[in-house]
Amino acid sequence: MHSPVANADSALPANAAAAEETALLQSIDRLVLPLARLAVAKGMSFALVDAQLKQAFVQAAREAHPQMPAHRAVSRIATTTGLNRREVTRLTQMSALPPQRRPVAAELFAHWANDAAYRDADGRPCVLPRQGAALSFESLAQSVTRDVHPRSLLDELLRLGLAVHDAELDSVSLVQDAFVPRGDAERMLGFLSDNVGDHLSAAVANVLSDGREHFEQAVFADELSAESIDRLRNLVSAKWRDVTAALVPAIEALIEQDRDAGRLQDRRLRIGLYTFTDSMDGSAPPTPVGPLTLAPAGNSLNP
Repeated sequence: MHSPVANADSALPANAAAAEETALLQSIDRLVLPLARLAVAKGMSFALVDAQLKQAFVQAAREAHPQMPAHRAVSRIATTTGLNRREVTRLTQMSALPPQRRPVAAELFAHWANDAAYRDADGRPCVLPRQGAALSFESLAQSVTRDVHPRSLLDELLRLGLAVHDAELDSVSLVQDAFVPRGDAERMLGFLSDNVGDHLSAAVANVLSDGREHFEQAVFADELSAESIDRLRNLVSAKWRDVTAALVPAIEALIEQDRDAGRLQDRRLRIGLYTFTDSMDGSAPPTPVGPLTLAPAGNSLNP
């Protein structure tokens, strides 16, 4: 039986460069896999993520050398990141990431949803026969690209829940009006980037400073049953309500005290809690659970 263990903040091994690099690569592997799962699930291509990663490397290199002269910036960033000078020059001249080529499935979706030739008299996307000359799904797919087989594009739209295939009529229909769903999905992605981004920033800062700049602790255990996980989930939810009941009024009081004292109010704070369950060998997908709310609605704290 493995007892629950408190996971204290720790730094990477410093006794050998090779050991540290191995540990770093293992850490990165565990960090990027969930991001890859998210991108694949949402139909986002590697090229889009790769472009953002390059831009992030350039930004990180700039932050690592804040005092570097402008005329040496490209060389220094290229040396730091491993990107070639031409690519660094292009990236440093960009104020923001330019529009990237969307996944082929997104292009096909856009044509189908917006091209007048593929809309009916009411302006809705037409139901298309799967095969045949125009107008058909096959002809639409071939007008977008000849590099991907129409059947593969159809399978991708079906996987993303954007289209349905009527096998009896062998016809295809769009069932969504946007390639990227709005509403709850958009808000959940915002929570993901804000919450996980701040958590990761805190963990990275602790590692790089070889200290405890940010509070970051965890408790983990194995050899639990599904029934025990349910009981613990309820316990965590109850404890989180207790935490927020204590923290939110205290934080709001401090905000008022800072305002009354005329102190510079230029700092932000995020306090979070999460649970994650999986099989001990990692072979089974995690059980879907609802997100815990970071702060009660209506208070002055940002979620």
